[in-house]
Amino acid sequence: MTRYIINRLLTAIPTLIAISVVLFLVLALAPGDPMGEFASNPSITAEVRENIRRSLGLDQPIWIRYFKWAWSFLQGDMGYSFTSRVPVSELISQRLPTSLWIAGSAYLLAVIIAFPLGIISAIKRYSLFDQLATTFAFLGFSLPPFFTGLLFIIIFSVNLNWFPFIYNSNLQVTNLSTFWQQIQQSIMPISVLALFQSAVLMRFIRSAILEELNRDYVRTAHAKGLPNFQVINFHVLRNALIPVITLMALNIPEIFTGALVTEQVFRVPGIGALLVNSIYRSDTPVVMGITFVYAVLVVFFNLIADILYGFLDPRVQYK
Repeated sequence: MTRYIINRLLTAIPTLIAISVVLFLVLALAPGDPMGEFASNPSITAEVRENIRRSLGLDQPIWIRYFKWAWSFLQGDMGYSFTSRVPVSELISQRLPTSLWIAGSAYLLAVIIAFPLGIISAIKRYSLFDQLATTFAFLGFSLPPFFTGLLFIIIFSVNLNWFPFIYNSNLQVTNLSTFWQQIQQSIMPISVLALFQSAVLMRFIRSAILEELNRDYVRTAHAKGLPNFQVINFHVLRNALIPVITLMALNIPEIFTGALVTEQVFRVPGIGALLVNSIYRSDTPVVMGITFVYAVLVVFFNLIADILYGFLDPRVQYK
């Protein structure tokens, strides 16, 4: 196991280097100018703009800028934002709690909803419950989050006036009243995300269990007289969870980046909103920092998923 983990980590290093090179080249060659906001300001001359560009290192060749960024990143320094001159790590740390609260709660709710629905739907295939759960999954999967978000705003904010449709980033939880306000303003963005994520996860779990139910070992277990509950819990679920863990390992890093569309719809000041605003402003250090940390998390959680395979399926051999 230790040797396998070391080999995977060694393999991840060139993968992450390649990802960082591609990301840096795409952002460096993409249209847009970080100095665009200064161009419309008549009080800032071309000479001043050039001095600012030089201070930001934008006058240097791309390969020099990349090596400087990579060396600083290895030291824990992701650079400074071009627009606000605030360290990228500080900007991320300011937005991260909100993204973890909204996206993390939504994914946890999605898992709580998807697992029982997917399992029962697979066991009671073609039943009324299966048809209702499948309809729910198709609706949640087919409706894009931005449409669901706008629909929730029209119904629950405009017509019913139950929840605020704009997230108040200045709200500080100090007592039960402000805590309830925090819950109220979080219900709609969390529900929109959970609806889509639970639909995808539920369909995946249902398909994985249905595939295992037709295996020979399941028929053998039933033939030996094992109760259906024991067959499902100790035999079917353990094998069906292997592809589900792969999907979850790819989804968990998304909690870090937040929800790009949903955060824009509800004005949630999370990592996703920061990433979108930074792209609009051509703020390369912020975009590079968020996207590369996301890539690192994807590689890391894929490794975690591979390790979990061995616990779920003893046939998996690590070499």
